[in-house]
Amino acid sequence: MELTCSRCHQTVHPEDCFCPYCGLPQLVYPADGSAGAGQAERPLETARDADSIEWRPAMRSALAIGIPSGILCAELTRAGLLGALLMPIAAAWVVAVYMRSRRPSWITIGAGARIGLVTGILGGWAAAGAAAVSLYAKRFWLHQGQAFDDLWQSTVNQATQQLALTGWFDAQSIAANKAFMLSPEGRAGSMLFNTALLAFILLVFSLAGGALGARFIGRPRRTRP
Repeated sequence: MELTCSRCHQTVHPEDCFCPYCGLPQLVYPADGSAGAGQAERPLETARDADSIEWRPAMRSALAIGIPSGILCAELTRAGLLGALLMPIAAAWVVAVYMRSRRPSWITIGAGARIGLVTGILGGWAAAGAAAVSLYAKRFWLHQGQAFDDLWQSTVNQATQQLALTGWFDAQSIAANKAFMLSPEGRAGSMLFNTALLAFILLVFSLAGGALGARFIGRPRRTRP
């Protein structure tokens, strides 16, 4: 009698603990047709294992890949948001490296998302630190402060002109906002907000990358008894 998966209705072999197509745990029956208690529970136990994470090897992979990727993202995102796409690739890579020593050699999407979340946290902090060090070095070590000041002045002037064109604010409010943005506090607050936004974007992208990595890279493998 041909056995089929109850979810996707694809053909499965009697010794398969998981459907090779959709990953649904399968009940394993011996040749005499009686279901052994240990055999019936084995797929469920393996599914629980696939949703758990051994954090020691996962953290080693996240540290080795997530931190350098975050530092690189800090520089690439200066040319546009496209540089942040490196982070989901890094998270999927962490998932792939983690699964090499994993038994069974697949994990659930939720477990992949959690690994991606940790990778994103490490990468986001690394990106924020790299951006801060880069700005400090360019201003005080490379003496590029005047270029930063001119660029900021031009950015604030353009933003002020756009606010004036909308007609939503009076001239006094626009002038007060411009004065604040040109003050040291306003500039520091703007840089802090941009850095925090970069870390948050990397975190979200990394979480998605970890989930997608578990979905497409971590396909269920056929397990032999």
